[in-house]
Amino acid sequence: MDAFLLSRLQFALNISFHILFPTITIALGWFLFYFKLRSNLSGHPVWMRIYRFWVRVFALTFALGVVSGVTMSFQFGTNWPGFMEKAGNVAGPLLGYEVLTAFFLEATFLGIMLFGIRRVPNWLHTLATFVVAAGTTLSAFWILSLNSWMHTPQGYEVIDGVIYAKDWSAIIFNPSFPYRFAHMLLASGLTASFLIAGLSAYRIFKGDNKIAPKLALKTATYTAAVLIPLQILAGDMHGLNTLEHQPQKIAAMEGVWHTERGAPLLLFAIPDAENKTNHLEIAIPNMASFILTHDANGEIKGLNEFEGEHPPVAPVFYSFRVMVGMGMLMLFAAWCGAYWLFRKDALPEWLTKVFIGMSFSGWVATLAGWYVTEVGRQPYLVSGVLTTQDAVTGLPPANIAMSFSLYAALYVVLLIAYIRTLTLMCRKSVGIEEISAEERAQAKQPLSPIQAN
Repeated sequence: MDAFLLSRLQFALNISFHILFPTITIALGWFLFYFKLRSNLSGHPVWMRIYRFWVRVFALTFALGVVSGVTMSFQFGTNWPGFMEKAGNVAGPLLGYEVLTAFFLEATFLGIMLFGIRRVPNWLHTLATFVVAAGTTLSAFWILSLNSWMHTPQGYEVIDGVIYAKDWSAIIFNPSFPYRFAHMLLASGLTASFLIAGLSAYRIFKGDNKIAPKLALKTATYTAAVLIPLQILAGDMHGLNTLEHQPQKIAAMEGVWHTERGAPLLLFAIPDAENKTNHLEIAIPNMASFILTHDANGEIKGLNEFEGEHPPVAPVFYSFRVMVGMGMLMLFAAWCGAYWLFRKDALPEWLTKVFIGMSFSGWVATLAGWYVTEVGRQPYLVSGVLTTQDAVTGLPPANIAMSFSLYAALYVVLLIAYIRTLTLMCRKSVGIEEISAEERAQAKQPLSPIQAN
């Protein structure tokens, strides 16, 4: 393998590992704020127990996200020096804004949130929880602004091969940013919802009969049931935006080789890049054109219109179907779960196992969507301005191969340890009794409808 392929694989590995954790913490911070507010308003200790359990999950996840994010940022200089040399005037300030306005905010109040619950006034601890949640969202704002600009760049000029900013508002609020930002926030909400629901279902399955996991399961399931239709709507709007600004990506997603009207929606196919065709197609006539143009006979440009300028088809095509397929499973699980919890106040055993199995389903959907987005931008790093090939390092391939192998081994160990730790936390919580006699007395009183929902 040459340096170009190895650098791409290494960055893909790093960003795939890193994105797992912010995808949880962005929304989990808001769940924690909700749990804290419910504790304050209801006065029932069960909400604080829910908060205490999930704040530990947040701390662990946040730590892994920070460490992997720092590692990933190093590669801009080591593996992709051409990116910072040519686009650093835009990328550098946006990354700096993320650190100054979001990361410092999170880091400052995170200590209060984690360790100040008995050391500071309750209002300050609640405020700290809110600020941390807002900080994670603000961090996503800046990162996705930069990433979206790389897909749909505007507000810049090129002088002697170097990109300079002309209009920061145009750069930050570039054409694809609103759709990408909304899509990512909803993805985070669903990822955190299924993690909370899955681990809570696991606790119940293991015999935890306390109120806390039941309330957490209800909260997360109802949230997922509301968010998944919104995500489908946001995905549709994002697709229309992508069709306008990156039609070659849409062509790869849909497996459309020749420009056509009334393009079918391919449920399954095997793309053949060499012969520019698909094999074993299972299709719904006219449906791709209807979804993408809202016209059954709408025109979709084929990949042949972008010779040498379109992404590799197979990774984009298959990743898109994995993302959509997982989204449909999440819709089924969330709505079935919401029905059973609303009507029966409990999940049947088979559905409990489904939720346990889908604890990390948000990761699968997020990674698949991220591959569609990032592979779909190729062969460019900054669309139409800077190719990936022009930004790669000149380091010897052997050096990159060594660091890639070390990263891969370390990430496998960390991922196993992370999942193992969450499992042990759930098992330990099963045997934990009420915290105090006073709380036990309060817990014997049934929750009012307002407190329970």
